[in-house]
Amino acid sequence: MLLTINVGNTHTVLGLFDGEEIVEHWRISTDPGRTADEMAVLLQGLMGMHPLLGAELSDGIEGISICATVPSVLHELREVTRRYYGDVPAVLVGPGVKTGVPILTDNPKEVGADRVVNAVAAVELYGGPAIVVDLGTATTYEAVTARGEYAGGAIAPGIEISVEALGAKGAMLRKIELVRPRGVIGKNTVEAMQSGIVFGYAGQVDGVVSRMKRELVGPGGDPSEVTVIATGALAPVVLADSKEIDEHEPWLTLIGLRLVYERNVSRG
Repeated sequence: MLLTINVGNTHTVLGLFDGEEIVEHWRISTDPGRTADEMAVLLQGLMGMHPLLGAELSDGIEGISICATVPSVLHELREVTRRYYGDVPAVLVGPGVKTGVPILTDNPKEVGADRVVNAVAAVELYGGPAIVVDLGTATTYEAVTARGEYAGGAIAPGIEISVEALGAKGAMLRKIELVRPRGVIGKNTVEAMQSGIVFGYAGQVDGVVSRMKRELVGPGGDPSEVTVIATGALAPVVLADSKEIDEHEPWLTLIGLRLVYERNVSRG
């Protein structure tokens, strides 16, 4: 079994793969203050009772693949793999790790590991050209060329960040549930805020994606050839109202982590 761990700014998502199939997954809060020992206890609690795994923390785990956007958490996860999974091959995505996807940005080292991993999975599953829209703490857009290269992307404030900012800065506003309202014209304050967030972000996605498509295919190219994949915990908020999204793959990052692991660890 392969354990994949995607550490985001707000949540950490763990996935358990049996071959190419994801057989279990968990989502926990990302805590930069959590120590390696605390992480090990948490992992034991999540996986200890799983029927495919043994009683000990490393029982049944044959490999680990990790990407993290929070450096302090990445540091502690290195310690977890060293102390509790010492005999298990582990890949921590970063500079020097083989991904199979060339990065065409000005400084490839500054591209977030999760963004590269998303591109890896997009190329494998859908080919290029493609655009990945990852709706999490931030909303990120990854552009992949027809040759399977990471061309660059865009970063915008995430949906929950916008909701929190409205509640914090608006004297008469408050936090709301992120659900689709009954119409664009809100009949009360909550519906008005939901309309602005849900339809506003769907419009942002469509606007950014349509511009990226034209840049990817170039003059005379066909933007319809670009596959647009949505992922991230908040993707369901905009799926029904985005005209540009073609595919929804909630485990895209975990699939990318599996692919990167396979490209860096010999099966021999």
